Amino acid sequence: MNKIMLSAALVAAAALMSACSTLRGAAIGGAGGAGIAAATGGSVEKGAAVGGTAGAVAGTVLD
Repeated sequence: MNKIMLSAALVAAAALMSACSTLRGAAIGGAGGAGIAAATGGSVEKGAAVGGTAGAVAGTVLD
């Protein structure tokens, strides 16, 4: 029983770590996209959406 619990804990930890990079990338990309859009006079919402999507993809790929 202990081996099963250890295996489940390792799988859960791996899933959480991979999700962390995706979420971190999305947060950084969203903030960057909103900042660039605000500085250039564009739509902040669209800049954040595009930046967040790009950041999430980059976080997933680079992890």
